Amino acid sequence: MGSQRCEALSHVFLVSFPGQGHVNPLLRLGKLLASKGLLVTFSTPEIVGKQMRKANNLTDEPTPIGDGMIRFEFFEDGWEEDDSRRGDLDAYVPQLERVGKEVLPRMLKVQEDAGQPVSCLINNPFIPWVSDVADELGIPSAMLWIQSCACFSAYYHYYHGIVPFPSEAEPERDVSLPGSPLLKYDEIPSFLHPATPYAVLRRAILGQYKNLSKPFCILMDTFQELEEEVIEHMSKICPIRPIGPLFKNPTLAKASAVRGDFLKADDCIEWLDSKALSSVVYVSFGSVVYLKQEQVDEIANGILNSGVSFLWVLKQPHKDFGLAPLLLPDGFLEKAGDRGKVVQWSPQEQVLAHPAVACFVTHCGWNSSMEALSSGVPVLAFPQWGDQVTDAKYLVDVFNVGIRMCRGEAENKITSREEVEKCLREATSGPKAAEIKENALKWKKAAEEAVAEGGSSDRNMQAFVDEVRRMSGAATLRSSDTCYCAGH
Repeated sequence: MGSQRCEALSHVFLVSFPGQGHVNPLLRLGKLLASKGLLVTFSTPEIVGKQMRKANNLTDEPTPIGDGMIRFEFFEDGWEEDDSRRGDLDAYVPQLERVGKEVLPRMLKVQEDAGQPVSCLINNPFIPWVSDVADELGIPSAMLWIQSCACFSAYYHYYHGIVPFPSEAEPERDVSLPGSPLLKYDEIPSFLHPATPYAVLRRAILGQYKNLSKPFCILMDTFQELEEEVIEHMSKICPIRPIGPLFKNPTLAKASAVRGDFLKADDCIEWLDSKALSSVVYVSFGSVVYLKQEQVDEIANGILNSGVSFLWVLKQPHKDFGLAPLLLPDGFLEKAGDRGKVVQWSPQEQVLAHPAVACFVTHCGWNSSMEALSSGVPVLAFPQWGDQVTDAKYLVDVFNVGIRMCRGEAENKITSREEVEKCLREATSGPKAAEIKENALKWKKAAEEAVAEGGSSDRNMQAFVDEVRRMSGAATLRSSDTCYCAGH
């Protein structure tokens, strides 16, 4: 019965880079597309597929969501699980491209032979070769951009050399982009700064801009009302459709059983239930950021000295990266007592929606930024690198929902316990706390309206689904009304 139902549906194939911050938004998109009546296959390397199956009890059978179905198909990336090169993105990104370009066409052929030809391929950043494969096979493709439109604009203008960026000769040059506030040299996405230690990620992201004429549509996990000016400007250049915040879409509440966590979340909701309204500070630096031990010590002491209740996600580094485990100061948990809880991973969406949470100490990755904004939770910005430093600028100075705790890894400075304590007090009581909370609640309302029926993101999403359906059955031909990014 399931396979007959699948055969009757338009088929969309999603390929994700194997990172938690990439899998989450693409899987949310997949569930949303399924709910609209499409068959969705979600694919990423088996190395994380294994973790996803274990943490979320995923099955190999298609799962019905709304009028459609979603299923998972993982692929081997050609390296043993314990290969020491996994921690080296300079080695892994090209390896994934080499293997992916061979494996993906075979996977698509199997779908076609099974009577379920793919109508559209969708990838996220770091794996632009997916649109090469789609182009070669004559399958329409789209891309889900998982950062802000402001960051998309920064990369676009850098790639095409349209505006000057910091250089070896002028490392402290500020950047002026259309529709954006002036960005200081340490507020542009840090991969674009000549001093970045992550040049491999700059190359991986810019690879998508080389391929930007191939996707017929660029979906974005943001919403029109949040980034109005920059979306307006970039929409004249590229076929952008803001469809976010994906996690806030009311449809996804019905598909909460299908998750992509790499770790099983610790139970902390019961603990939050025991806390007073707006009394808990939530601390989490995402799935990749690794702070120095000295910085962890200062944060811990600042939290203790502030007297606030706290829920802290202290994720240990992945074994592939060869980093030392992070430790809490001696006696920290005893001193905190019942006003503190430390976990390795949390159900972040539920945590941010909890009435006990007063504010969020965050690394400002875009997923976390969107989740905070859409949940009406003020932030304490603790960015490190990449788009985080740009997101922090927007959260604090443009969206006005936060307080800055640091400027990023490039500053090469430890934020002191005194500064941590001061920021925590400012964010949880007094006039500044009231102001950023009021602004956060405005953005929450705007986010809910964007994804509600007839809202800006909902209309864009429906237009995309209609387009995929039109292309369905003609996967070898490009849609005659396809639009392309203008080159420079």
